[in-house]
Amino acid sequence: MPAPTADAFRADPFDIPVLDADLAGSRFAGKLHFFPSIPSTNSYAMQQADDGAPDGSVYFADEQTQGRGRGSHAWTSPPGSGLYVSILLSPRIPPADVLWLSLASGLAVHNAIRTVTSLQPDLRWPNDLLFGRKKFCGILTELNAEVTRVRHAVIGIGINVHQPQFPEELRATATSLFVETGRNWPRQDLLLALLRSLDSELAALTAPADLQAAAQSIRTRLERSSTWIRGKRVRVDEGDGFTGVSEGLDPRGFLLVRTPQGPRTVLSGGVREAS
Repeated sequence: MPAPTADAFRADPFDIPVLDADLAGSRFAGKLHFFPSIPSTNSYAMQQADDGAPDGSVYFADEQTQGRGRGSHAWTSPPGSGLYVSILLSPRIPPADVLWLSLASGLAVHNAIRTVTSLQPDLRWPNDLLFGRKKFCGILTELNAEVTRVRHAVIGIGINVHQPQFPEELRATATSLFVETGRNWPRQDLLLALLRSLDSELAALTAPADLQAAAQSIRTRLERSSTWIRGKRVRVDEGDGFTGVSEGLDPRGFLLVRTPQGPRTVLSGGVREAS
C-alpha cells in the first residue's frame, strides 16, 4: 500500500465558500471558522462561547498542536492528516440528559463515514469509532452548565483520515480511513456529511416536543450500529475497575453492565474489550 505524499495532503484543502453554500439552511451556515494551525479547536471554541459566540459556530483546523481527547489523553493531529473540528452549541437539554448529545454526535459521525466511504464502523460507548479493535475517531464533549440548564456545549471531533501509519505506541490501537481503504477521502466531503448529519440529529434531540422519543431513537440506532452496547464482555476502568457483559443503556444513556457481583452502571469510565 503506497503512503500518501505531502503533495497529496496539500491537495486536500478546504473550500470554505463552497462548504458554506452547501450548508445553506442549516444551523452552521455562515458560522465556519478555519485555522491552518491551532493548539486545540475545543479550547478555542470554549473561549469563544464565553465571549458570546453563537450557537452553531464551527471551528476546524488543518493541524492541532495540543489536541485533546477524553480524560488526559492527547489527540495526535498532524497537519493535513485528519479532520479536527469543534462545534459550539446552546442546546435546550437538561444537564442530566446531556449524554444524549454525545451519543447523537457519535451517530452523526457514523452516518457521515458510511455516506462518504460506504464503510461500516463500530461505535464504542460512549462515542469512539473503530474498525475492528482500532480507533479512528474520538469525540470530546465539554460543557458550561448550571444546575438546571446547559449554557453551552462544545463537541470536539477528531477523525484520522490520511495517516499512512502511527507512532509505535499507537499502532496496535489506532487506524485511519487511508489505512483501512488505501484511498484518500476528501476531508471537505467528510466535514459536509458530518455537519449535515449532526444538524439532523440536533433538530430531533433539541425539539421541545419529546426528548424521550429522540433518546429512544438514539438508543435503538446505537444498538444497530454498535457491538459494544449489548452482549459484549467488557473491562471498565472506573473506580477500582470491573469486568462484565454490556446490557444496553439506561434511561439517561449510561451503559449497563452485568457483573458477577450484580448490575453496574458506567458513568464515566473507559470501556475496553475484556480479554
